[in-house]
Amino acid sequence: MLKIAGMKSRTGAAGFWDPRMDKVRREVVTNWLRTLLMLMTFILAVLSMYWGVLTHIDGNLHKLVIYVVDFDGQVAPYDDVTPLVGPTVTEVAQQVIDGEAEVGAVYDWHCWAAIIVNPNATALLQEAVATGNSSYDPTGAIQFITQSARQETTTINYIVPLMNALAAQFAARFGPTWTQSVMSNSSLDRDVIAQAPAALSPGVTPLSIDLRPFGPATATPTVSIGLIYLIIVAFFSFAFFLPIHMQFIIPKGHPPLRFWQLIVWRICATITTYFLVSLIYSFVSLAFQIPFTNPPASPTEPAINPTAYGRGSFAVYWMVNFIGMCALGLACENMGIIIGQPWTAGWLIFWVITNVSTAFYAIELAPGFFRWGYAWPLHHVVQASRSILFDLHSEIGLNFGVLFAWVAINIALFPICCYIGRWRQENGQRNGERAAESYTVYDARAEGQKKVVPKEKGALPPVRKRGFMRGV
Repeated sequence: MLKIAGMKSRTGAAGFWDPRMDKVRREVVTNWLRTLLMLMTFILAVLSMYWGVLTHIDGNLHKLVIYVVDFDGQVAPYDDVTPLVGPTVTEVAQQVIDGEAEVGAVYDWHCWAAIIVNPNATALLQEAVATGNSSYDPTGAIQFITQSARQETTTINYIVPLMNALAAQFAARFGPTWTQSVMSNSSLDRDVIAQAPAALSPGVTPLSIDLRPFGPATATPTVSIGLIYLIIVAFFSFAFFLPIHMQFIIPKGHPPLRFWQLIVWRICATITTYFLVSLIYSFVSLAFQIPFTNPPASPTEPAINPTAYGRGSFAVYWMVNFIGMCALGLACENMGIIIGQPWTAGWLIFWVITNVSTAFYAIELAPGFFRWGYAWPLHHVVQASRSILFDLHSEIGLNFGVLFAWVAINIALFPICCYIGRWRQENGQRNGERAAESYTVYDARAEGQKKVVPKEKGALPPVRKRGFMRGV
């Protein structure tokens, strides 16, 4: 009895350091360390892209072009007046631009902001002091033109502080000089000057104009965080629908579906899924009252919540999300088939981070390495969405062109990926049957019934020359 009990104890569970566990312990620890090293390396490489996109912002701020346009003293009948306002602005800004720039330059993305000194600013200011013009408006001399809807983070964090600093420096330099020149001019009547206090101080105050303010707040997810969920939904549709598609090729009282027809079905079903899911995704923005029906506005006039296509804006927005989801999702389909589990989760991390890094931040401020972001799909989804929602400078043709290119390439690669995926699965299945004394195939002539075929133990089953995941 003792011997039997002892034998039972040795054939039961063993401790971690049991000598019988030496081989499997080495294999498990080795595989665990190898996988851990790969995971750590992957995380370091991919997350570095997200942090890296923000590393050289200070050194690249010069790429955020700001035009300084000085019309002071250049328009008749005051072109013989020595300008004071314009030269002070250009000196403070430390940037003199040859030629003329318009407000449309900001709208057309030739620059991120513009400082415009209006015609005859100095002459009108001097005239207001000399005639006691009580209606003189100090904000009519200089305009600071921005467009926050182009990229609100960049505008708020970098452009607006710079403009504020320029305004403060201009006031500190121009104010005392102007007041001193007025008070020291004996030809001016003090009683007349008193009638135009705004012309004396501050004299000139820059007027900030945001051509396309970013808003409402609920628009934030449509051009930023919400689009991450568009990627995730497109990715998870692969896992959700794969078992359903596989019912065609796992015979249960029916023959397996031909390989090429399965490919056609999967492509059509996947694109139809994206078509309807992208509609629901777009409806969320509509439900939270993001404006989709406001008419377009003038490129040179400020406007609140204009849309690029008026009442047709929602349909165009839906199509952007649909084609964008196809571009993002079909890439996930292909990679999911090729790399399989558990690496599909790693692909999702890579796909999200690389797209977010190059879509939610201004690539102009990123290191040159990130120029590939101009070809990434989410960058064009964001650009197109902003153009539609805020009536910004449109590159919708380019945006759709890049997205359609992604869709076309992924559709072309899909059959190849399916063949690779089938080969991987069958190769793993054959290796798994090496130690068995038989292997199983599906007999197509018997309506897909399982057929057990004996073989010598240790030998690989023959390569199954057949349709997609089906036996002969």
